[in-house]
Amino acid sequence: MINKVNNIHVDATVVIPASNQEPMGLGQLTVVGAGPGDVELITLKAIKALQSADVVLYDALVDVALLDYAPNAEHIFVGKRKGCYAYQQEQINDLIVSRAKTHGHVVRLKGGDPFVFGRGAEEMEHAASKGIKVAMVPGISSSVAVPASQNIPVTKRGAAESFWVITGTTKEHKLSSDVALAAKSNATIVILMGMGKLAEIVELFKKEGKVDMPIAIIQNGTRQDEKLGIGTIGTIEQIVLGQKLSNPAIIVVGEVVKHRSAVLNYAQTLKISQGVL
Repeated sequence: MINKVNNIHVDATVVIPASNQEPMGLGQLTVVGAGPGDVELITLKAIKALQSADVVLYDALVDVALLDYAPNAEHIFVGKRKGCYAYQQEQINDLIVSRAKTHGHVVRLKGGDPFVFGRGAEEMEHAASKGIKVAMVPGISSSVAVPASQNIPVTKRGAAESFWVITGTTKEHKLSSDVALAAKSNATIVILMGMGKLAEIVELFKKEGKVDMPIAIIQNGTRQDEKLGIGTIGTIEQIVLGQKLSNPAIIVVGEVVKHRSAVLNYAQTLKISQGVL
């Protein structure tokens, strides 16, 4: 189904309310992916959604420069910083509904892609159940874009035929059991929100005899303050301490990590041959 919102078209998933629910037509929610961090990595459709917004609810991983695309909208920070929540999830859900009813078009701006550990689906479902029209604009996921920005592919012929994207911390605040399963495979493993569980992650790979497996940790990926640590399962904890790496960061485990150094070595050799160095 296609909804038109101030000169833009967005694909919308509309839940038809049951008789005991509120009538449809009370405002609109558009869940929008802001991309991995670099403001130039937001999509054109996302920008158009922001331009038509009456209210923007944005997270901590969203660069506030993107709010310039919505100069006439109300901007409300609803993210989490250093473990402190501006709003609990239930409060965000209620805020979406109330602002949609009173203001019109609410854009829920989230880092990366809202459907990759972003809770975008939950917020859409809640809004739809309250009679709010809902739409989704995908974003470039940090799970693949951040490694790519450091010349680390998640798949490469002869090195990785598949990749896992796993949350490092579940809603029970534990390491996902999928990490142990992934450690047994030859796939690339991308772990989001896993820095607090790094010691556990390292131990799982050591148990599989992968102490020399390459691993990269990228903090603030694609941003100006990006930091990178590369090592092996056996050395990465010391590298993290030495470089003071912390959240927000993405962990990439697999042979594909070697691609970065190979590309850089070729570039270095080219510079030497051209007399640049």
